[in-house]
Amino acid sequence: MYLLELAGDDADPFAVCEARTRCSAVERLAPGLATARGVDTATVGTLAYTRRVCRLVGTCSPDIAAAAATLEAASVDRTGTVAVRARDVRGLADIDTQAAERRLGSVLVDRGFEVDLDAPDHTLVALFSADAAAVGWLSTETTRDFTDRRPTDKPFFQPGSMDPMDARAVANIAGAAPNVRILDPMCGTGGILVEAGLAGATPVGVDAQPKMVSGARQNLDHYLTDGAVLRGDATRLPFADDSFDGAVFDAPYGRQSKIEGQSLATLVGEALEEVRRVAGRTVLIADRPWNEAADAAGWTVAERFDRRVHGSLTRYIHVLR
Repeated sequence: MYLLELAGDDADPFAVCEARTRCSAVERLAPGLATARGVDTATVGTLAYTRRVCRLVGTCSPDIAAAAATLEAASVDRTGTVAVRARDVRGLADIDTQAAERRLGSVLVDRGFEVDLDAPDHTLVALFSADAAAVGWLSTETTRDFTDRRPTDKPFFQPGSMDPMDARAVANIAGAAPNVRILDPMCGTGGILVEAGLAGATPVGVDAQPKMVSGARQNLDHYLTDGAVLRGDATRLPFADDSFDGAVFDAPYGRQSKIEGQSLATLVGEALEEVRRVAGRTVLIADRPWNEAADAAGWTVAERFDRRVHGSLTRYIHVLR
C-alpha cells in the first residue's frame, strides 16, 4: 500500500481523480491524504495535485503518541541511515512537527538506525491531518516546478491562460503519459500542450486564430522537443478516426458568445462530436456546465469538478468517456 499527500487546499476529489491516472485503487483517507494499492513509479512524479508518495507503514489517529505506537508495531525491512519528516497537512492537526520528528526518530534509533539529516538512506514521513495520520517511507516527491512556467513568463502570453499546475492535472486526466498522443483542439497559447508534453505525451494542438497558432508554437518550442500546432477548425479536425489517445480543451468563455458567426453552444456541441471521432476520452474545461451538450454528442460525463478560480469565474471540468 502507498500513502499520497495531496496538494491544494480543497481539491481532494480532483486530486484523487488525477492520482488514479498513475495509481490504482486510490481512496481518500483524510483532508490532504489518500491511499493507493499500486503506483506507476516511472510516471507518478509528473502528478500535479500529489506532492509525495510513500510506502505506507500504517494509519492512526492524528496525534504523536498514536504515530509512534504505529511505527513501534510495524515491521521494518530496511537498514541504513534515516531522517524523519513530519507535516501538519494544511495546518489542520495542530501538531508540533518537531516534537513528532524527535519522537519517531527515537523509535527508529531504538531499532538500531542512525540519523542522518543531510543524506539519509531512507526518509520516514509522518503526515497529520484533521481526521487521521499516516506514516510511510518516502518513495517519490513529485516535481514542483510549476512557478517556472507561469503564463506571464512564457514567450507568448494572453490573459486568461490556465495556471500550469491545473493544466498539468487536466492533461494527466486526459491520459498524458509516455507513448500517448494528446489533442487540444482549441489550444490557445498552448499551456495544456506544454504540460502534456512535460508529462511525456506527444501533444498536438489546433486553433482557428493564426496569432494563437504562432504563439502556441513559440511556447512549445521553448519547453519541448516534440509536438505540433496547426491552424484549423475544432468542428472539422484534419485527423483520421481514433488518431489520439485522449483530448483536452478549454472552451471559449461566455464573453465570447459569437465565434466567427457560430453560437457558443453550436461550437462546443460540434467540437465535442468531432473530438469523439478522433479520441476515446476527453476533458472539457468551461465556465459553465456542458453536460447536456456532452450527452448529445455521445459522451458520458464520468465526473465533473466545479472549481472556483475567483469571484467571477468557476471552472467546470468535465471528464468524458
